[in-house]
Amino acid sequence: MSSPDTEWYWCLDHEAAEPATTSCPPSHRWGPYPSREAAEHWREHAEQRNDAWDAADEAWDGDE
Repeated sequence: MSSPDTEWYWCLDHEAAEPATTSCPPSHRWGPYPSREAAEHWREHAEQRNDAWDAADEAWDGDE
């Protein structure tokens, strides 16, 4: 696991990337991410992953 000074989180309250040392409670943030940029682009990564999972599900079910 990364050290706290290199972990970043997406804060749901502030809608911003914040370092692990922030005072926001863990239940109000997503992560950790390896960089500020990765935290800022969490949504794009999640959408890409979900699209890939949906395509795999369709292929598995024979829905293509």
